[in-house]
Amino acid sequence: MSKKIIFTKDAVPPMPVFSQATVAKGIVYCSGNIGCTNELVLVPGGVQSQARRALENLSIILKAAGSGLEHIVKANIYLTDMKDFPAMNEVYSEFFDKDSMPARTCVAVAALPLEASFEIECTAVVPDA
Repeated sequence: MSKKIIFTKDAVPPMPVFSQATVAKGIVYCSGNIGCTNELVLVPGGVQSQARRALENLSIILKAAGSGLEHIVKANIYLTDMKDFPAMNEVYSEFFDKDSMPARTCVAVAALPLEASFEIECTAVVPDA
């Protein structure tokens, strides 16, 4: 089986120990994204700004892989405080058509990189792959 490592300079750069995404057999596996700038500075404004930035970054990576947010089949979300669940969902729903939401899991975690309050990872398909 061959795999393709995805890297785009338009998105937040990955740490040296993982890639932005990997494509294998028409499936895109995206690494976790937090709401930070390309300079790895957490965006101000709390969970909604971080979720928005992370989803924008995820969209850029998926596009580089030949996919897009509309092709996500499963998303995993991590929050450091479940009290942020409603606010996060407001932003999340801006990025997905309500009639074709991907499957999703959302769990609370003790901590995230850069003291982020939100992280998302996903699995998507590459159409016509």
